[in-house]
Amino acid sequence: MKITIVGAGAIGGLAGAWMTQAGHDVTLVDRWAEHIDALKQHGLRVDGVRGERHFTVKALHPHELQGPLEAVLIATKSQHAIEALESVLPHFGPETFVVSFQNGFNEPDLIARLQADGLGGAERVMGSIPNYGGALVDPGYIEFVHEGPIQLGEMTGERTPRLTELAAALGALTEVQLSDNIWGQIWAKEVYSAQVVFSALADAPVTETLGVERYARVAGAVVREALEIAEANGITVEAFDFFDPANYKPRTPDETRKLLDNIQHAIWLLKKDQKPATHQFKKKGSGIWWDIVYRNRPSEVRSSNGKLVAYAEQSGADSRLNAKLCEMIYEIEDGQRPLGFQNFEELEGYVQSLGKALP
Repeated sequence: MKITIVGAGAIGGLAGAWMTQAGHDVTLVDRWAEHIDALKQHGLRVDGVRGERHFTVKALHPHELQGPLEAVLIATKSQHAIEALESVLPHFGPETFVVSFQNGFNEPDLIARLQADGLGGAERVMGSIPNYGGALVDPGYIEFVHEGPIQLGEMTGERTPRLTELAAALGALTEVQLSDNIWGQIWAKEVYSAQVVFSALADAPVTETLGVERYARVAGAVVREALEIAEANGITVEAFDFFDPANYKPRTPDETRKLLDNIQHAIWLLKKDQKPATHQFKKKGSGIWWDIVYRNRPSEVRSSNGKLVAYAEQSGADSRLNAKLCEMIYEIEDGQRPLGFQNFEELEGYVQSLGKALP
């Protein structure tokens, strides 16, 4: 299988590196010219949870790409998914298919864009959840921050030969779990990610944000509302390694304790493979935090959690907590609100004013 990864940052770059090492035909494409130049000249340097590694990879600037393409993994930030798809449309062939290899509710938009060009629809698209994490630190240099599996599935729900073939290739990097309800798993990741977005309200490690019970209670209330939005839209939210939706609808203090323990377990999973004695991690927070603090650019909240709020409006679900959280992040990105723990306290007060505090 010929694999083209559009977006050679942490998620795409790590997948491309390990698949290339395993002998697969992989091309990394990115519009950051300095990064592609570095990959061409020096290869990809990776450090972090798997130690220091170096990979020789095939890398191209977008204008150098030629078709026909086969498997196209879009691993850009969510807000750039359609732009990435449009950049490869001229190289589509009869067997080309697209994988949304990123966060966000991108699959329906990708399907609609393909339909608009008469190139098919859902049968051309796979959904995925890459649950490993990293950071593109500098051109040609990625930090592997935490381990995690990949969920992968056809948007039609079928088990196709191309699905199993791509899963086998991605298995060179990490465990791949095939899904017959990938849309439900994508919703699960976005519901769960409400607490990840919450953790980015302050410039601090996740252990000092979600790891504090007072703040975890607020995050739990936000996720509970997000889960209600999913249910209002008729979505069967699937559990995955970091997240069990059954824990996020507590009715008693004991059930709240179980929810808080679930959050602590998620933090442990993110940190369990890190060895601070051998590597001091540059990425200490979420991808949202990384974009705001390190990369100084807008995060993908508008195109991921912002869409969750839009889904609430369509279904009539209450989204006041999630809308408030998104607005706070937007204000931080626009320079109208400072990062800090006062943001957690403000949102805590809002949770209480709405009567949405956990038992």
